[in-house]
Amino acid sequence: MARILVLEDDEQSRKALVKMLRNISEEITVDAAADPAEAGMLLDSTVSFDLFLIDINLKPDDREDISGIRFAEKVRSHRRYEFTPLVMVTSIAGLEMNAYRKLHCYQYVVKPYEQREIKEIVQKVLFHIHAGEKPSIIVKRDGINYKIACEDIMFCKAIPRGICLYLRDEQVKVPYLSIRQFLEKVPRNLFVQCHRMFVVNRNAVRYYDMVNQIIQVQGYEDRIDIGVTFKQEVRRSMNE
Repeated sequence: MARILVLEDDEQSRKALVKMLRNISEEITVDAAADPAEAGMLLDSTVSFDLFLIDINLKPDDREDISGIRFAEKVRSHRRYEFTPLVMVTSIAGLEMNAYRKLHCYQYVVKPYEQREIKEIVQKVLFHIHAGEKPSIIVKRDGINYKIACEDIMFCKAIPRGICLYLRDEQVKVPYLSIRQFLEKVPRNLFVQCHRMFVVNRNAVRYYDMVNQIIQVQGYEDRIDIGVTFKQEVRRSMNE
């Protein structure tokens, strides 16, 4: 899990950024503030943040305003946030370098926000937060979030209105999640799609036959098909 604090005065931009962040992963919690006072209350609360996205200029009518930098300085004054990633947001050329020098920023973003750039930054931060932890995914079933270790997923099968995860010791049906969405959640070097309806854990494969186009995984007798359009990717993945 990761918690992000967003400080952005423009309501439309703030809502767009929060939506982008929440779309990246269910593991992300976002707290948003429109001004330094509101953000300060969140900063001094009992919750702990893993990333800050701070707009440098919080007064659009004043091009010299750097109240976002002042708040970033307040963040850095907290011992627990001395090395927490700070991403500064700017639409004014030149201010980002000042932020880099003074605040040891992780990166800066120039408005308008782009989903690709925001996703890339956050995924890098999450990687460092979870470095050393075993990869896992969060799935929702019956309204409850479950954390499942990726190494325990032998393969995944598409079913009507969802997918079924075949684990070491059980099977878990996850409604309203597609194969494509599953692949976005898991490490791509660990899983390979072998058919439009199947994804297998490379480390769980105990047998594969490219001639007869089948795969078998540990703990299951199911013969998983290799689709014609996926043969090249399966061959490449298994030979790495």
